[in-house]
Amino acid sequence: MSAKILIVEDSRSMRRIVRSALESEGYQVAESEDGRQALNALRDVAPHLIITDINMPEVDGISLVREIRRLPSFRFTPVLILTTESGDDMKENGRAAGATGWIVKPFDPDQLRQVVAHVLKARGVA
Repeated sequence: MSAKILIVEDSRSMRRIVRSALESEGYQVAESEDGRQALNALRDVAPHLIITDINMPEVDGISLVREIRRLPSFRFTPVLILTTESGDDMKENGRAAGATGWIVKPFDPDQLRQVVAHVLKARGVA
């Protein structure tokens, strides 16, 4: 069974790039356009890992991480933030909310795949 990853990103082109990078490694990928849609999809998707942007309509990425951490079934699900935001204050807000890691756009697809593989391996997911 391959790991399931939920991409939460309001940019269709960015979702396509991330999906392509991950599906090439055999991951199952689901998408949400914003944090509210992602929260509604969590139980159906049951992701092993979530990758989210920060700046999105409805529910932003930091708020999404906080909401995910409040859900017992997903409290320990790794959440990577993939964003153009690179300031230390924003990263600290992400860590405080419960984010597992931070990747700055533009990103190298190989780097993304390596980080995803590392996080999933650490969680015992193939």
